[in-house]
Amino acid sequence: MDRRELLESVSIFRGLGEREVDLLLECTTTKEVGAKEVLFHKGDPGNQLYGVLSGRLKVLATGADGKDVVFGLMGPGEVIGEIALMDTNPRSATVAALENSKLLTLHRRDLIPFLERHPSVAIHLAAVLAARLRRLSQHTEDTFFLTLAARTARKLLELEVEYGKVDGKPFELRLPQQELADMVGTTRESINKQLRDWEEHGLVTLGRARVTILDHETMESIANLTSF
Repeated sequence: MDRRELLESVSIFRGLGEREVDLLLECTTTKEVGAKEVLFHKGDPGNQLYGVLSGRLKVLATGADGKDVVFGLMGPGEVIGEIALMDTNPRSATVAALENSKLLTLHRRDLIPFLERHPSVAIHLAAVLAARLRRLSQHTEDTFFLTLAARTARKLLELEVEYGKVDGKPFELRLPQQELADMVGTTRESINKQLRDWEEHGLVTLGRARVTILDHETMESIANLTSF
């Protein structure tokens, strides 16, 4: 994906004319981050918006107990860092690369005047922020009310929607178990035990930093089980 493709595909910039995209492109640069490299930390100044051209990154925060909680993964075509960019407060979370990634960067001093000239883009951006808030609310609710099995199944199914194959093949998630544990809100040992149990029952197959869903129907049933 190149910079123009990204701008034309990202929801907040949809509807812009070719000339408007050209003007926005003139304000952008690119940045590369290596696997496990931190793009920015929670509390850093929020001066830039990033768009993912290639690779994958995770959005996380560290709790009082020192454990990371992963709020989501970001892949090609998604934007990162828009919250701090809009309210001028420090970054609300840490973002780190899961693999070598290439990013489009857009500085606040260039984006804000553009939004003032194109209010429809500002409205789309507000919708993106609202969606992020809903996902965070759902994550908190799931942690309190769902079993570990249900949380894990639900997260795998969410990732399938975001990154799954569309050619009918079983969905294979490329993600270390520690990262999946951080997203579910548990330990790596607990995730490993749960996945091994599912593997024994033919629901998934496991590989090095890989999980392949074999029984989609049963996984959906597990995802709907509550702790009550």
